[in-house]
Amino acid sequence: VHALEQNQLALYYQPLICAQSNLVTGMEALLRWHHPERGIIPPTIFIPIAEDLGMMGKVGNWVLEQACQDAMKWPSPVRVAVNVSAAQFHTRTLDLDVSLALGKSGLSGERLELEITESVLLDDDDRVLRAIDNVQDMGVSVAIDDFGTGFSSLSYLHKYPLDKIKIDRSFVVNLPKSNHSLSIVRTIVSLARSMGMSTTAEGIETREQHSLLRQEGCEQLQGYLFSKPVPACETVQLIGTLNSSREAA
Repeated sequence: VHALEQNQLALYYQPLICAQSNLVTGMEALLRWHHPERGIIPPTIFIPIAEDLGMMGKVGNWVLEQACQDAMKWPSPVRVAVNVSAAQFHTRTLDLDVSLALGKSGLSGERLELEITESVLLDDDDRVLRAIDNVQDMGVSVAIDDFGTGFSSLSYLHKYPLDKIKIDRSFVVNLPKSNHSLSIVRTIVSLARSMGMSTTAEGIETREQHSLLRQEGCEQLQGYLFSKPVPACETVQLIGTLNSSREAA
């Protein structure tokens, strides 16, 4: 609460790159806490605390609204991806929160993507299914993040109408050397395609990884090869710089 009231929370953004055109097609919102004494505190530290205190509803709504406002400054095709916690997803107001964020900002639903982890899908099938259906009715897409690192991933794909699979960085880091990692990536891409879903690969750091994932049919790429996360005030310039360099190439 204190961090929110004192304007110490900030969003950074990391670009999502189209594998075919090399243009920026999205930006993922990443939450940071600018502590006056401890500096930048990563979400892995403070999000669990916020969840234990029951504060993720307020924090999540702030992130959603701020991300939609920031996205209005970008070129219209560029979408914004926002991580949604299990606590947020299991409230009965997620669709209302999304609708309000879109309405306040003027952003169209087609330019918003919600990223969820497998923990969101662990229980209460009906409520989760209704929430996904309701936000998709607004044009918002839903992606499953860190795919393959939890349990029963295939059953989730069967139960829920997801739009995208994000391939976890743990399967990317050893490419192209690891045939085992390549087999997993190849299987995920093929599975997603057969179910009408797109794929994003995270954690790309080398041109070899970029080339291989593009060759394997992964549609979207993300990682330090393209850019580290940057503050919201630098996003417009970053999108322009990345797109100009890709077009020139």
